[in-house]
Amino acid sequence: NQENCEARLCLYGYPGTGKTAFAKHLANELDVPLHIKRYSDLLSKWVGETERNIAAAFVQAEHEQAILLIDEVDGLLADRRHAEHSWETTQVNEMLTQMEQFSGVFIATTNLMDNMDMAALRRFDLKIGFDYMREEQVVMLFEQTCALLFNAAPTVEANQRVRQLRQLTPGDFAALQRRHRFSPFENDLALANALVDEVRLKGGSSVTMGFLV
Repeated sequence: NQENCEARLCLYGYPGTGKTAFAKHLANELDVPLHIKRYSDLLSKWVGETERNIAAAFVQAEHEQAILLIDEVDGLLADRRHAEHSWETTQVNEMLTQMEQFSGVFIATTNLMDNMDMAALRRFDLKIGFDYMREEQVVMLFEQTCALLFNAAPTVEANQRVRQLRQLTPGDFAALQRRHRFSPFENDLALANALVDEVRLKGGSSVTMGFLV
């Protein structure tokens, strides 16, 4: 279990690539609770209240021997060199203090790695990047999804259409599975076209999911 296990992990990458899923898997493997806090959960308009919320989150996780995950942590660990208000600095300072005092596993996730405070980044034991899925991963997950939704393997045409896509994430497949519950896809080709639409909405360049340590 998590007893005597201390770690500070920063998971970064595109939305939907599996950062929270990784934290859930780790908590399951360690057989401990997972506390998930988002930036919006901790933020307060009252002076000093955000810092108290940050401290309370760490204290609760320590008390319950839970993994603490803070999502969108870049909002709490923003680069202090660009701070325009004193509370921006005090929030970062409080986060750093709590991270150093915490005796369990702390996981921070962000989609905006470039916005992070450099001193904060140095305090993480590992920084793990989550990228878009590779071609073989896309094909495998598409086959699994077709088996789940249509109880059949995908056709060659649908497989070829999906194979050419980049910028796909496990979150895209999960979103389409949820859509299928109330607006069922007619067949595997309709599902493939929906994945094409998901990629088109993202724009940008194609890259190929893996871990970057």
